[in-house]
Amino acid sequence: MGFRLHLSLFLFCALAYAGPAGAEIYKFVDDRGVCHYTNVPTDKRYKLVNLNASLREPARQAGSGRVYSSKPRPMKLMRYRRGSMAPYSFDHHIQRAARAHRVDPMLIKAIIKTESNFNPSAVSSQGAQGLMQLMPGTARDLQVKDPFDARQNIYGGTRYIRELLDCYQGNIRLSLAAYNAGPGRVKKTVPRIPETVAYVSKVMRLYRAYRGGGGSAGSGINVRQMVTVN
Repeated sequence: MGFRLHLSLFLFCALAYAGPAGAEIYKFVDDRGVCHYTNVPTDKRYKLVNLNASLREPARQAGSGRVYSSKPRPMKLMRYRRGSMAPYSFDHHIQRAARAHRVDPMLIKAIIKTESNFNPSAVSSQGAQGLMQLMPGTARDLQVKDPFDARQNIYGGTRYIRELLDCYQGNIRLSLAAYNAGPGRVKKTVPRIPETVAYVSKVMRLYRAYRGGGGSAGSGINVRQMVTVN
């Protein structure tokens, strides 16, 4: 994963799970409006921040292009260059990405169904692209050169959800909430954002359906080692 995206996720997770007596965190906002965080300030622009307050404020992940606010990107407002394809058309990519990043292929499939309805050319109103709806900056950090290429998009999106699962200690609901609303808005519970609540509910419903036999991408992976379904 790109260094900036990995570092940003690490810092958000550190903030989310840090106790009141945790290490001091400093931040500054650059000319582009990107927030930078560190526990070792090397620039006079860094200011000490309140950890709890920083989790409540809108944040932009450095270098990702994905903006986190109280209004997550709409799921349904999309335009299409081509029509959706049959779900099984991407099974081989899903299977390989699942094995590479230790993610249940049925979870990947549920995310794709919710994000783009299996349309590799889907573009949201906020610019999220492809099957797993990657923002351009996030795609760059994930080393996805062509977000409309099914293989690259699935590998990149799977890599991102793997990072989130690691961040939230395998809790799938929190990881999905962070995928939708951003890690900066997810601490120990799913935030009370209607679109995010609906998103998590829909993905979980599809995930359980696929695991029950509704999807064709076989697993061969010990799911319990990867996610916590609760």
